[in-house]
Amino acid sequence: MKPSLLSAITRPIVIALAIGGVCGMLFVSVLNEFHHFASRNEFCTSCHSMTFAEASYQQSAHYNSASGVRASCGDCHVSPGLLASTWDHAMGVTDLFKQLFGPDYDDPVINALHLPESAFAARAWFRKRDSASCRHCHRQEAILGERAHTAAIHREETEGKTCIDCHTNLVHRAVPDERTFKRAAWNRMIEQEFGLEPGEAEKLLATAQPAPAQRTATQQE
Repeated sequence: MKPSLLSAITRPIVIALAIGGVCGMLFVSVLNEFHHFASRNEFCTSCHSMTFAEASYQQSAHYNSASGVRASCGDCHVSPGLLASTWDHAMGVTDLFKQLFGPDYDDPVINALHLPESAFAARAWFRKRDSASCRHCHRQEAILGERAHTAAIHREETEGKTCIDCHTNLVHRAVPDERTFKRAAWNRMIEQEFGLEPGEAEKLLATAQPAPAQRTATQQE
C-alpha cells in the first residue's frame, strides 16, 4: 500500500516549509521597503548631478500641482509593481557606474551637454513600457482637459501611441525630439548660456573626464 501524502509530511518538512515561508515574506518586505526608499526624491537627488534635474522638476506641474498631488521621481521613473521596480532599481547600477566613471556630470556644463542623450534614453524607456508609470496615475478615459477636443483626442487619436509620444518636456529642461535634434545647434546654445568659447562644447564632449577648474569662474556660473 502506497503511503499517503499526509503521512509523507514529516516534522522536518513542516519546519522547513514554515521557515521558508517566513523567509519569503521577509524577503518581499525588504524588497518593498527598498523600493519605497530608493524611489524617494531625497535618494534620487543624493548625487549632485541630479540636482540639475531636480531644479527643473520643482518648477513643473508634477511638483506644484493645483490639486496638491505631487509626483515623486520614483512615480515617473520606476515601473509600478514590486518585481518591475526591483528590476529598474537593479538596472540603476549602470547609472551609478556612469556617474563614477563617465563624464563629470556634476559639472553643469557637462551635464547640459549630455542632457539630450539622457532625455532620448528616458523617452525610449517610457515607450518600451507603454508609459506604464504615467498610466499608473493618469487614466486615459478620464482625461478631459481644459482645451477644446482634449477628451476626443485621447479617445480617438491615440491608436498605436503611448503617452510619451505626445507628452514630452513636461518636467525637465526642454529637449527637442530626437528626429529633429541638431547637436551643433545644442552645443552653440550651451556655449552661449555658460559663456564658453565657440567650439569648446565639442572639445568637452570629446573629453571623458573634463577638468572644470580649467575654465574661468565666469564660465562656470
